[in-house]
Amino acid sequence: MNSLMRKSTPDEIRRRFDADVERFSNLETGQTATMDAPVALELIARAAAAVCPQAQSLLDIGCGAGNYTLKLLEALPLRRVTLVDLSGPMLERAAQRIRAAGAVEITAVQADIRAADFAAGSFDVAVAAATLHHLRGEEEWSGVFGAIHRWLRPGGSLWISDLVEHRPAAVQQVMWDRYGEYLATLKGPEYRDHVFAYIEREDSPRPLVWQLDQLREAGFRAVEVLHKNTCFAAFGAIK
Repeated sequence: MNSLMRKSTPDEIRRRFDADVERFSNLETGQTATMDAPVALELIARAAAAVCPQAQSLLDIGCGAGNYTLKLLEALPLRRVTLVDLSGPMLERAAQRIRAAGAVEITAVQADIRAADFAAGSFDVAVAAATLHHLRGEEEWSGVFGAIHRWLRPGGSLWISDLVEHRPAAVQQVMWDRYGEYLATLKGPEYRDHVFAYIEREDSPRPLVWQLDQLREAGFRAVEVLHKNTCFAAFGAIK
């Protein structure tokens, strides 16, 4: 990938998602570019419920239109959800959908997670789906992981579903070629090129193993991989 200096700014990313609320209001249409998105969603909901079956408070980082919160509401006795997203229209749609799903206290925060702040021990569960790959330098990753660890209660858990990088470069190319084949089979070569172009502009993922190491360094006592397919992974950490 090119230098981080050429990546999209948070405001540019926000504008793209502001214009795409309808697509992301449906898991099947909004996550077609993510391999095994429904599988990751199901596994994260089940794992979160197994680790903390009485969880009442959820932090949804990069909530989009609310798909992960809606799924977790089916698995956990949540009473309070805090939604964080760059996009105001996404937050509005997420809150609307979650409110319609049942009685739960909703707090919507339009912010970059790098600038957000919450009281220590505020949440039982945190999820971050297809959002942390927008982090840039390694200090941002360690800062965000450390903040999430602080915001969780003892025994709380963080669950991530995201694009991941591979090292060495030869392995990354194998995975990238396979992902390209998936995209082209799904909607043709023009769609593949479109997805590759916005990943190049916007994203700066890190390897799965590197992220697991960073989670341990942030203080999480256990990490676990739920699923991996090519350059996408679902994994978690327990405080």
